[in-house]
Amino acid sequence: MLRLEGITKTYGTFTALDNVSLDVPDGVVFGLLGPNGAGKTSLIRIITRIAMRDSGTVQFAGHPMIDADVLRIGYLPEERGLYKKMKVGEQALYLAQLKGMPKGEARTRLRAWFERWDMAGWWNKKVEELSKGMAQKVQFITTVLHGPKLLILDEPFSGFDPINADLVRTEILRLRDEGTTVMLSTHNMGSVEELCDHIALIDKSHKVLDGRLRDIQKAYGTSIYRVTFDGQLIAFTHALWTGAELLDHTMHEDRIEARVRLMDGTSVNDLLAAVMPHVRIHGVREEVPTMHEVFIRAVGGDTPLEGSKGLTE
Repeated sequence: MLRLEGITKTYGTFTALDNVSLDVPDGVVFGLLGPNGAGKTSLIRIITRIAMRDSGTVQFAGHPMIDADVLRIGYLPEERGLYKKMKVGEQALYLAQLKGMPKGEARTRLRAWFERWDMAGWWNKKVEELSKGMAQKVQFITTVLHGPKLLILDEPFSGFDPINADLVRTEILRLRDEGTTVMLSTHNMGSVEELCDHIALIDKSHKVLDGRLRDIQKAYGTSIYRVTFDGQLIAFTHALWTGAELLDHTMHEDRIEARVRLMDGTSVNDLLAAVMPHVRIHGVREEVPTMHEVFIRAVGGDTPLEGSKGLTE
């Protein structure tokens, strides 16, 4: 859907983006992550042609991006903006027509969205009468109404209560399943884990990580496994010998769950072969780091495990 190659952007002597390349596949939720000031907003503005790049190329749907492609993009910026004195329905129709929708079609689609989101009574209210969350629901609808091929959402859950945040998450996944490519920029790592298929992390104007979410989490793993078994803890511990280290354990009714770190050169199969003659194994699972942990480690300069697959430089 979207390919960026060698994007560089400067503002005077400040470099916002330094040779950043991204490949955003069709029909995925793509997380664009990074700390404040990393360059995410500059990249989004280049994609939406609000700002121009100094160098590099942007391809959209297989061709060099042109101004007309902007009509196929939906962009919900972090800085919200509706005309406070306009009525909600009037405002929504106006924004839909800016995206090239005929007024009659826009009205029909808006009515359907307002009914589905229990907003039918808002049509003739002025925007200034709405709460922040209500206004954000209006803006989300107007952003997706024209059926964009690429949907860019910058902190879309900010200000929403849990019920409405869940409503928006459901819509994002529905749109993805119907073929829309979604670029999600957020600091909410929980939402990243729930929604994103791929991520890229930008820090200090450079791309730090890029790849499938699960591959990146696995690459930042710590070789810690949780082993659930019946038997004597001391027998389990002695069986580990030098191939693994027992970190801690907990009791679950009549079973024990042990946290074990594998040493270099030791595989899960090696671990099982060592302990199975001494205890009865019920389950083994790897501790996968959260995206919050990956974010902190990557921004802090930590690197993934050697030999990890699915990541780009």
